[in-house]
Amino acid sequence: MPTWGGVDAKARGMIVSGLDVVPLGRWEYAPVGDAGLLLTWRGLRSDAGAAIQQAYQDLSRHHLPGIIELVPGIASLLVCYDPLQTTPDQLRPFIEQALSSTASLDRMSGQVIEIEVAYGSSEGPDLAAVATACGLSPDDVVALHTARPMPVLMLGFMPGFPYIGELPSELRLPRRMEPRIAVPAGSVAIANDQTGIYPSRSPGGWHIIGQTTAQLFDPLRAPPALLRPGDRVRFVPCRQG
Repeated sequence: MPTWGGVDAKARGMIVSGLDVVPLGRWEYAPVGDAGLLLTWRGLRSDAGAAIQQAYQDLSRHHLPGIIELVPGIASLLVCYDPLQTTPDQLRPFIEQALSSTASLDRMSGQVIEIEVAYGSSEGPDLAAVATACGLSPDDVVALHTARPMPVLMLGFMPGFPYIGELPSELRLPRRMEPRIAVPAGSVAIANDQTGIYPSRSPGGWHIIGQTTAQLFDPLRAPPALLRPGDRVRFVPCRQG
């Protein structure tokens, strides 16, 4: 029977299928290859961003020898380490302490960041189509999109691209059937239960409902990304066409 830290897997209540998955409250963690540990959030989806960011901050504060990188995802945190400097057994107490600290998610340090958006017209060419597909008016779409701050779940796809959500259920649509070859920088778009902002010109398949002049990523800025997981974004309409 595989073990984790010398403890029989069955005695720990692990799921053993080639990997040892350790349940811990609303989390579970498991080895990934020989140089990684994947911490996966199993609590409410709406709490995922706050929980991931809190675990990230707690582990970052320890400056643990051998940790190469911490990579946050929408509902997970990948701990990459140097197996010549540390082991899962040595990291385990710090990881369990960090995960246990997320029992209370009240002490998050994420900021509320307002981002002005010009909705509709040439800046939001899909706004009317989104409204029709959702059975709403364009004004309703904007009102729902700007109704409350929404958390940044993760950055990905390209430098500085924020996955923000969850969207109100009334705005949830699948991606476009035909992706665009080029989406302008600053485009504010929605797909499924998330909204995002394109930091630079890129192909993309989300529905573009507006555009912002905010600079999401600047390699000469510290930090280069405007947003980080755990921040909350309040979209503010500056114009609607």
